[in-house]
Amino acid sequence: MGYFIDVILAIPVERMFTYSITQAESEFLQVGMRVSVPFGKSKIHTGLVGAIHTNAPQIYEAKEIHQILDETPIVTQKQLEFWQWIAKYYMCTVGEVMRAALPNAFILESETLISRNLKKEIKDTDLKDDEFLVFEALHHQSTLKIQEVSSILDKKNVLPVIKRLIDKEVILLQEEIYDKYKPKYVRYVKLQAQYTSEIGLHQLLQDLSRAEKQRQVVMTLFSISAKTKKPIKVKDLIEESGASAAIVKALIDKEILEEYHIQTDRVQYEGEDNEATKALNQYQTEALKQIKNKFETQNVIVLHGVTSSGKTEVYVKLIEDVLLKGKQVLYLLPEIALTTQLVTRLQNYFGEQVAVFHSKYSAHERVEVYNNVLENTNTAKIILGARSSIFLPFHDLGLIIVDEEHEQSFKQFNPAPRYHARDAAVVLAHLHKSKILLGSATPSLESYKNAIDNKYGLVEINRRYNNVQLPDTELVDIADKYKRKLMKGHFSDRMIEEITEALEEGYQVILFQNRRGYSPIVECNTCGHSPQCPNCDVSLTYHQYRKQLRCHYCGHNSAMLQKCMACGTSNLDTKGFGTEQIETEAKSLFPKAKVARMDLDTTRGKHGYEKIITALEQQEIDILVGTQMLTKGLDFRNVKLVGIMNADNMLNFPDFRAHERSFQLMLQVSGRAGRTDKRGKVLIQTYNPYHKILQQVSTNNYLDMFKEQLQERRDFKYPPFFRLIKITLKHRDYNKVETASDWFAKSLRQVFKTNILGPEFPPVSRVRNQYLKNILIKIPQQQSLAKTKEAINKINSSFEAVGPFKGVRVIINVDNY
Repeated sequence: MGYFIDVILAIPVERMFTYSITQAESEFLQVGMRVSVPFGKSKIHTGLVGAIHTNAPQIYEAKEIHQILDETPIVTQKQLEFWQWIAKYYMCTVGEVMRAALPNAFILESETLISRNLKKEIKDTDLKDDEFLVFEALHHQSTLKIQEVSSILDKKNVLPVIKRLIDKEVILLQEEIYDKYKPKYVRYVKLQAQYTSEIGLHQLLQDLSRAEKQRQVVMTLFSISAKTKKPIKVKDLIEESGASAAIVKALIDKEILEEYHIQTDRVQYEGEDNEATKALNQYQTEALKQIKNKFETQNVIVLHGVTSSGKTEVYVKLIEDVLLKGKQVLYLLPEIALTTQLVTRLQNYFGEQVAVFHSKYSAHERVEVYNNVLENTNTAKIILGARSSIFLPFHDLGLIIVDEEHEQSFKQFNPAPRYHARDAAVVLAHLHKSKILLGSATPSLESYKNAIDNKYGLVEINRRYNNVQLPDTELVDIADKYKRKLMKGHFSDRMIEEITEALEEGYQVILFQNRRGYSPIVECNTCGHSPQCPNCDVSLTYHQYRKQLRCHYCGHNSAMLQKCMACGTSNLDTKGFGTEQIETEAKSLFPKAKVARMDLDTTRGKHGYEKIITALEQQEIDILVGTQMLTKGLDFRNVKLVGIMNADNMLNFPDFRAHERSFQLMLQVSGRAGRTDKRGKVLIQTYNPYHKILQQVSTNNYLDMFKEQLQERRDFKYPPFFRLIKITLKHRDYNKVETASDWFAKSLRQVFKTNILGPEFPPVSRVRNQYLKNILIKIPQQQSLAKTKEAINKINSSFEAVGPFKGVRVIINVDNY
């Protein structure tokens, strides 16, 4: 009887692959362990054991596994169930979910190595020049990677050379698996055992009487160890004694000091004793009581609290209760910028129990957080993270908090799985039989409708903390201001007046413009030509700080033009404006104020967000200009004025959610103003001050917006009344995309008859030299979602079998919002 395992591979293939194992291996292996397996002609992949059984595959002969990589499972049974649900619901493969779920360092890479054949005598004269260079390099190094051979020979294609060397039996090939995670070890020192007694130490100091610096290091080590019982780091000893690393090394070489290493986590909490959590006001207390009561009967609750109502403190009280039961908490945030501010607040309350997980952390740091969650250690009781943290290996999850649940950033667009973290978190909570709280000042239409329909519980806080009034919102008609010549650059006279007043009173100002760069369009005033991206159908954005034209879709860049490429005149002008231009104008209008900018260009580094947020909190910045990353839940105590530079470019966007999103974005950014005792002010510059959404923002009327948008969605068959699945076809050849998308849409119409929109080119129809065409499927509530997906999968399989469509990529995006 043979023994076999089914293995999940981190590649987009539909089924698991079966490999043969020995009886001893079958007794040792468990579901969730990693194994390295041969796949394809010669590649070795990391796989995850999905099942252990005795059924040989019918279609192919099972290969043997290469090696076992773990001693215990790194993925839990609940995680595997969750992966299966994500793959099924979002129409992707379990392998794609595995790649998204596991830290990169867990998915080991296979690299081809070449080594010298020691059993064969080789004459130098038998080798050509390039072959001899490789042969000589292998005398100095036991193995070489293919890319190293490429740099030795200074050519890209080295495979013919390697093939000739294999034929001549000069070299041997081997595939090797590299573990990408390396634990961090810190160097420590202590006195050798014979010098720890009083007599031994006295003798040592006498022996070192001539080596004053070495004597000083030993004295410092002795005094530090007298103060603390903790091990002493080499780094700390060098700092304290003022000696160099060479002196410490000399003492180690003389065997006076003993060196040893301890494995430590890269991310550590270094705070003081924990603070007590804040007392809640009557509105927060009432909300907390309602949440606890509703959790008795309902598992999902929407907390609708106006901006600055103190939702975070309510979350903190709920977290306290869950921790007392010994369970874990997942706190999901849409933006990394938010975690930087919130992590400090939570660590003040819960100390080292808070772990952070997001993409700005290095691969090694993410592995450590993953392992801490897997082992259920005390350093990972509360996980604060962006959308990918739903994939962590929770043991006993008691509560999930989704803060700013309306945010678009919770949706993953590329690559697959194209999941929505909020919706997936509801399923994750169900799997763990835990509770989930969705919090927002502007809930999404779907969540609020579910709450009104009693599918979810609803709790509201309608007052700001300390009874501070909501900011006073004023709409500024810039069409009228331009006519009366009251604009300076992109600032109206009202904006300049209010900023001047806020700065004179010692307050800070936030200016919001949802577009980065200096100017989105550079245009020739003579012939009207505008530089376009060669790879995408968009104009290049001018970035002044680098004197560059950049494409925000593919990253293509070129130096700023001095002359028009079409007519050769130097009469170039910029149209439109981004954060960079607002920053430049603010500096010239308010020369004494400190102006900073917060957008994707200024927050690229790991601590980019932290530096800007800390500077604003410590009042080192007077005016902060930023994109939407400013809008979400950040708590700035000294901001009195928020200016929205142009509301129209958000409202006039080709998307059925444009109005809902604009309302949410403007209300959220308004919420950054006047969060302490003084009432804040919000100025919204617009060409259309009578627009319904702007009127609703100015009166903070969420309910009106909700009813109006809901009616529109019902009329035009959009969520929450209809489900959406978007199918995008993609290829370099325009005609191929045209015919392929027509074929796909016709096939869908034969099955579904109605509610198929397209195929249609999106607003940006070519990205990275690939043409795109979209088909939108609307699924009514009475239509089975599972059967709809089944039909789409069948059509997709038929499509892949059609010869002329080979190479056309089909991207399926479920719940495309």
